[in-house]
Amino acid sequence: MAAMSIATSTCCSSSFPANLSRHIATYSRASRLPLHRPAWRRSLLAASPPASRLRFRPRTSLSASPAAAHDYEFTDTNGEVELRLDIGKLGIESSRDVFVDVDDMSLLIRAKSDGTLRTLMNVGTLFDRVKSSETIWFIDEDQLVVNLKKVEQELKWPDIDESWKSLTAGITQLLTGISVHIVGDSTDINEAVAKEIAEGIGYLPVCTSELLESATQKSVDTWAASEGVDSVAEAECVVLESLSSHVRTVVATLGGKQGAASRFDKWQYLHSGFTVWLSVSEAGDEASAKEEARRSVSTVSVAYAKADVVVKLGGWDPEYTRAVAQGCLVALKQLTLADKKLAGKKSLYIRLGCRGDWPNIEPPGWDPQSDAPPTNI
Repeated sequence: MAAMSIATSTCCSSSFPANLSRHIATYSRASRLPLHRPAWRRSLLAASPPASRLRFRPRTSLSASPAAAHDYEFTDTNGEVELRLDIGKLGIESSRDVFVDVDDMSLLIRAKSDGTLRTLMNVGTLFDRVKSSETIWFIDEDQLVVNLKKVEQELKWPDIDESWKSLTAGITQLLTGISVHIVGDSTDINEAVAKEIAEGIGYLPVCTSELLESATQKSVDTWAASEGVDSVAEAECVVLESLSSHVRTVVATLGGKQGAASRFDKWQYLHSGFTVWLSVSEAGDEASAKEEARRSVSTVSVAYAKADVVVKLGGWDPEYTRAVAQGCLVALKQLTLADKKLAGKKSLYIRLGCRGDWPNIEPPGWDPQSDAPPTNI
């Protein structure tokens, strides 16, 4: 099977088009209406992972040292990154035999050795943007030294490229403990990708389907068949409420009509985390998929469009779970770098009780069930 194409699009919730923001506000009030509290609600809350299990430090670190297998040295200090490549055995006679080509997001290093032009390093996607015009390189004894100026000086680079290893090590500094919610039409895809992301970044994977089935001792499909999809969606919303105050989790939600995320009035607690919408694309190529992703985040007819980012998949194969997970991390990195206050805003939303006033958070003391109109429309 050919490798899947993955297109991502990001949008900060506070920068949605005006009509979409109003649409969210219209349905957020419905999500604050009192819920019918069936008998299973207490058992669902009890089935949620305890806070003591959720509050732990991620396994990964932000070490700037490269892995021992790398044939280069990498450091990140004071707003710049530096590469050192050993060239002593290549027989390079002068700096005129070295060619360093760099733009904002890529790096190509070549050298002429024994009359042959060799590629020493080809980084198609750097971990983040650099100021290409300020690149400095020189030969220091047997090493080629390349110095790159970072655009985002506070962002710590784990390594030179935007690889799975670098993303999983570097994304936690941007998420700042805020959980990630995976939504979309397929429960199986949501769960596979959520578990891959959680394992990579050291967060706790949580599947709402497992919590629901543990609490009710029956499968979600059986429940939906006997009591209807509305009952399942309401139950999942209760689970999401119990998870909303936890940190460092990657939550896989139910797909399709039985999932809370498919309903406009069930997003009150989903907004407590960074939400990623996994959507299978009908586009025939990557460029068309990216355009489809951009259209998806601005639609007002699908509840999933409330997500912070959308990742379009050119089909699905479990073999490419990591590739999809990596696409999610790339999108989340772009999102959080574009709006550096977004993680703090999510944290404030949680501290105020997830009242459904996302993205226009009302002042403390605001009663979501009062007749007073919102002040931050």
